[in-house]
Amino acid sequence: MNVVTAVEAQADTSTHALPRARVGLIIPSVNTFSEPQFNRFAPKGLGIHVARARVAGPWKRPLPEMAPEIATSAQLLSDCAPDLIVFHCTDTSMSQGPRGEGKILDIVRDATGIDAVATSRLVLEALQVLGLKRVALLTPYMSNKPIIDYLDASGVTVVRDVAMKLAPLDFGSVTPAEWTTLAQENDGPDVDGFFLSCTNTTQIDAIAGIEAKLGKPVVNSNQAVLWGCLRKLGAALAPPPAMPQLGRLMQHV
Repeated sequence: MNVVTAVEAQADTSTHALPRARVGLIIPSVNTFSEPQFNRFAPKGLGIHVARARVAGPWKRPLPEMAPEIATSAQLLSDCAPDLIVFHCTDTSMSQGPRGEGKILDIVRDATGIDAVATSRLVLEALQVLGLKRVALLTPYMSNKPIIDYLDASGVTVVRDVAMKLAPLDFGSVTPAEWTTLAQENDGPDVDGFFLSCTNTTQIDAIAGIEAKLGKPVVNSNQAVLWGCLRKLGAALAPPPAMPQLGRLMQHV
């Protein structure tokens, strides 16, 4: 390789290393799984940037009390110029209901001028794309009632309700194999598919195994957000990568 060719090759590598699109995630302060999972699964060209906020676990409280912190986290993310900001906490966004979810997004947009989505909305869109109207809901939460209420208001019925009643810092103690077993134990002819709700778990690594064993689609919070970001930013990231480890949903990018 001559000097000119070497320089051109180096320039090409440098160009391709730069993100073609950026996503900013507002994650709960207790979350330890979203960052490694998004950086592991994000396709080439998608930059992932994270800000934390105390919006879950012991800090979950009425939205007016969380609003200033959400706005601050959004503003910090806006400094790196993401194309999209995600309020990334399934339980907190679903607990607000569809109208409250919209208010969270208004807080982010008003603070930054950047388009925003919530995990709850992308999960719902994923369930709809896969045609899942009757689901088994598996979570590490103390109670699934806010999730059930949100889904019910959106036309999705929970026919199996499993909340493992774990403390937030223990969510990651459940292995992918255990999530798979839990899905097998809660399958039935009335179950269209599975919703594994939470951004702070190992659930994403159980998706392919559950689908292979049970032949039914699986939606998980981190998977659904990655899918939704690829759909919204697809023009910058085309062609979409094949991601079979993330299940049937990724066929609908």
